[in-house]
Order: sequence, then C-alpha cells, then structure tokens
Amino acid sequence: RKRVREMAPTYTMAGGKGPNSYSQHSTYQRALLEVAKEKISEAISTKLEINSASNRFNIADFGCSTGPNTFLAVQNIIDAVGQKYRKETQKNPDDNIEFQVLFNDHSNNDFNTLFQTLPPTKGYFVAGVPGSFFGRVLPRDSLHVGHCSYSLHWLSQIPKGIADPNSPAWNKDIHCTGFSEEVAEAYLDQFKIDMGSFLKARGEELVSGGLLFLLGSCVPDGVKMSETMKGMLLDHLGNCLNDVAKEGLINQEELDSFNFPIYPAHVAEFKSVIEDNGCFTIEAFEKISHANEEFPLDPEFLATSNKVTFGGVIESRFGKEAMERTNELYEKKCPEILPELANAKSGMQFFIMLRRN
Repeated sequence: RKRVREMAPTYTMAGGKGPNSYSQHSTYQRALLEVAKEKISEAISTKLEINSASNRFNIADFGCSTGPNTFLAVQNIIDAVGQKYRKETQKNPDDNIEFQVLFNDHSNNDFNTLFQTLPPTKGYFVAGVPGSFFGRVLPRDSLHVGHCSYSLHWLSQIPKGIADPNSPAWNKDIHCTGFSEEVAEAYLDQFKIDMGSFLKARGEELVSGGLLFLLGSCVPDGVKMSETMKGMLLDHLGNCLNDVAKEGLINQEELDSFNFPIYPAHVAEFKSVIEDNGCFTIEAFEKISHANEEFPLDPEFLATSNKVTFGGVIESRFGKEAMERTNELYEKKCPEILPELANAKSGMQFFIMLRRN
C-alpha cells in the first residue's frame, strides 16, 4: 500500500467579500472579541507600561484573515492605549502617538480584501506581514502588543504517523477524536511543538513588559473533543466525505490519509506549554462567555460556516466538485445530528493575557 506523505493542506479562510466569504460569516468569532474588549482595556490600563519618550507604538494581529474582525481587535487595543496615554500624560494620543499595525497571516491569505476593507477613518499605519506565525515575522523587541484570535487550534503540519497506515498513530478520521491514545499523543506532541514555536517567536518580537492577548476555543480538562459540538460537527463532516468517496468523487485511500491539522488543546495542555516556554508571565487565563458561544442548531448556518472554514482545504485536496457535494450532504444530513448536538458537552472560549518577562 502506498505510503502517503504527511503534509498539512494549505489553509486560509474563504477570501473575498461574497456571500460565502469569511468576512461575511465570522460573527461567531466577532462575539468573543466584543466581550473581551473590556478585559483587554483593563489589562492595558493596569499591566502595560507606555514609554512616553517614544512616539511609535506597534501592534500585531497574528492570523488576521480578511477582516473585519481583525479591525475590531486592533481598534480595541488602540482605544485602550490612547485612553491610558491621555490619563498618564494629559496629552492627546492622536497628536503624539504613531500607531503602526501589522497584519500577519499565511502568504495565500486574501490580503487584497483585507486592505480594500480597511476602516476609512482608521488612525494608524498598516502593513501586511505574510508568513507563518510559528516563526518570527517581526524584528526583535519591536512589538508592544500582540493579538491572536481563533488561530491557535491550527497546526503547522499533520502530526507524524497520522497519515501512515503502517503507523500505530494512523488516523482514518479527519481530526483528533480523542478515542485513540496514540493519535491523541501525536496531535498533542505537534501542538506542543507549534505552540512552543509561536511563544518563542512572540517572546523575541515583544518588548520587555509587552502584552500578548490570546483568544479562542479550547477543551475543558476531562472532556474529549468528540463530545463537544465542534468535535461532533467535524465527525459529521468526515461522514459526509466518506459518502462522497462512496459516490466516486473522492479516492477512498486518499481520504483515509486525509486529516485536518487541527488540535483544540485542553486547558492544562495550554498552561503547561506557556509555563515551559518561560518567556511570559500568565496574567490571566479565563473562561469567557458570549452570546454566540455555541453554534445555532440551524443546518444552513452550519453548512455555510463549514464551507467558509474548511471548504478551501477540501477543495485544494479533492477538487471543487467534491467540496461542493460534501457541503450539500453536510446541510442535507445535518437534521439527523441536531439532537446529538443539542446534548453536546460545552467547550470553552478562553481569554489569555501574557506579559513578556
């Protein structure tokens, strides 16, 4: 049997501004940014030291995608810094601080849409910084505040052995369900490598005392990914892909070697990697709730969200026809799993604030 090379698919959110674009279907992610605004403002007010002798302040959003959420995240930070500066110096930040914002994402991210939709009244200079955030993308000691939202569950590559049928860690599912110890360990090992690389790079880029805000989803300790709504929806996607393979649009052997490079870590795993890194002090690691915490049990919404998030990966691997057919089945068969989704165990939305040592 042919051994399949273990590579991660290219993954970015659906570009453009059309009805199936990420920019039109990211209200779920936006809700967390809105509820975190007060926490970010308070953190900057109490934890961040502003050098009034310097008139330049650098902010970076890692995994910015196409907007508009990244603009909200950046504006929240700028507003908080401006408020702190005005309070401490009695000067107008608009006249005294030059804000520079760096938008980072993979080189195939739709930066055109990002820059075309920049807020017309923005009060900052901008630059796109293509490249994986698992490595350093900015000069040393150049960054004052970093931000990363709903990005850290993506891995840099498929874990070792996952796509090899001769490996004990071979995984015929499309993600880490948590039922196989070998598969779970392989995914966790890759998460530790990637998260460690992310923190090392940010530790080099941030100035001493700089803040790094991390937002997203993780899994409560003691809960399997497959027991959460997001895990169940990924299993549903896997079942639909298998149906498309039975129809002949996808090669079954190729599908068996296909895995999403996704690992929503458990709370303890996140904390352990941060502590082992040593570059940061954990100032906050909190569960945070928002109105859209769980996806609505609406097949059309779920299918559109799936297409926006995973459609590009599936299309790049199996072709547009297979992707469209998969999404058609995804929506058609969604009603069958709604009772299961309604009884899913809760995931966890997190707010993490790290201060550079």
